[in-house]
Amino acid sequence: MSEQGSGSILNAELKASGPRAAGRARTILTGGLILLCLAILLSLGTWQVERLHWKEGLIAKITERRDAAPVPLADIEAAVVNGEDIEFRRVTIAGRFDHAKERHFFATHQGQTGFYVYTPLTLDDGRTLLVNRGFIPYEMKEPAKRGEGQVTGEVNFTGYARTKLEAKPSSLVPDNDLPKNIFYWKDIAAMTTSAGLDPARVLPFFVDADATVKNPGGFPVGGVTQFDLPNNHLQYAVTWYGLALALSGVVAAMWLKRRRSAS
Repeated sequence: MSEQGSGSILNAELKASGPRAAGRARTILTGGLILLCLAILLSLGTWQVERLHWKEGLIAKITERRDAAPVPLADIEAAVVNGEDIEFRRVTIAGRFDHAKERHFFATHQGQTGFYVYTPLTLDDGRTLLVNRGFIPYEMKEPAKRGEGQVTGEVNFTGYARTKLEAKPSSLVPDNDLPKNIFYWKDIAAMTTSAGLDPARVLPFFVDADATVKNPGGFPVGGVTQFDLPNNHLQYAVTWYGLALALSGVVAAMWLKRRRSAS
């Protein structure tokens, strides 16, 4: 074969190999992207399953604590000192309310806008506990409009221990308006100082009065603690796994179609 003929064959082979190489590269890239998408979808589904188990455990713990017998306040204090979780633990309380220093937390209750009333409760030893006495409508913010509910003397009741927040839960939450005594997040330090209380004498947690507390005149309305936690993780897991299955089906269908076209 002549040198000229050999060169022509080589050039033809090079021209043919170019499209084949490009096709292989596209196939490898497409396959890699598909595998990456599948890995992400399966990881998201597995993460939601893990969140589901966590949420179910949390709901079970809340239910157990909600139905448990109340414990003395000293037990909650000891748990805080030991770094234990006190959220939603039932507790018995005794003391005297200082209504002149109540703080107002913006809230809604049964579709109505208003406030949760956080009132300092002076304990027998002189220390103070901030108690969420319950809900009042917006127009009853001034204590004079609900004088019957400003109970005096020694009170005894049960409630739920609530953990203090270390920081604002989200940047979307407004800043607390201290001059107007309107709180958008439970900043125990700000509630303490704005009420003129001694921080060293205030317990480092809150208590929500439970529904057994019936205040004269009907306000504040006790029993406003929110126990229901959204649990949509199973739905989310099914969605992610379903998308992974759908993607696998699309890829399989395309592969079969190409096989048939090739044959």
